[in-house]
Amino acid sequence: MSEAYISVLFLASLSIITTIIGVGLAFCFKKSTRAIIIGIGFSTGIMLLISLFELIPESIYVIGTSKALLAVLLGGFFVGILNFVIPHIHFFNEGNQSSLRMIKTAYLIAFGLILHDFPEGFAMANSYIHSPSLGVLIALAIAVHNIPEEFAMAVPLLLVGKKKILFKTALLSGLAEPVGAMVGLAVVGLYPTLNPILMTFAAGAMIFVSLHELLPMAQRYKRKGLFVVGIIISLLVYLGLTFIIPE
Repeated sequence: MSEAYISVLFLASLSIITTIIGVGLAFCFKKSTRAIIIGIGFSTGIMLLISLFELIPESIYVIGTSKALLAVLLGGFFVGILNFVIPHIHFFNEGNQSSLRMIKTAYLIAFGLILHDFPEGFAMANSYIHSPSLGVLIALAIAVHNIPEEFAMAVPLLLVGKKKILFKTALLSGLAEPVGAMVGLAVVGLYPTLNPILMTFAAGAMIFVSLHELLPMAQRYKRKGLFVVGIIISLLVYLGLTFIIPE
């Protein structure tokens, strides 16, 4: 069992690597409007696809439609409250309203990622204990879609010159999955309904971030074609993953 624990923690640590890659790409392409819009489109698409076709259906299967939808609403409502609170918290000298908007967007995306990565780590841990091959495939799937999400979180902060805040939020985001995996290992078998509730709550948070923050952010660039390209790429990646990951 100890070897399984080590393997789970190693797989969960992939999120740290993907965080570094996503932030690194943001440094490289922060001035590329094309890359930013495609990245936002990819992140929006993959968040919605995973939430609507993976997290929510799985939770409905385990805990029922009413509880799952309630958790979705609570997740969206909770992040909606953050959307109201964040502009009134002065973490630093925000500058103009445009900068404030980008900073708020980055914080909401980061919070959504933490909510998203924590239950993913939890789910991956439980999957690995049940079937090591399934756990590995889930870990790889998570790694693929984490990169553009971290990219979307990093770009707004880079554009307004908040590198220190970026590194702090990236660290929290990168550690969320390993922490979730450790919690998953600790409570596996004890609270079987905890994981679907957390995942559905996270789905609601990610849906809110995608529709309320990422979509308007892309619209400000007024290049819808590139955004659609990002969505299409996310769909192709998602379809590819569904062929790789066994039912």
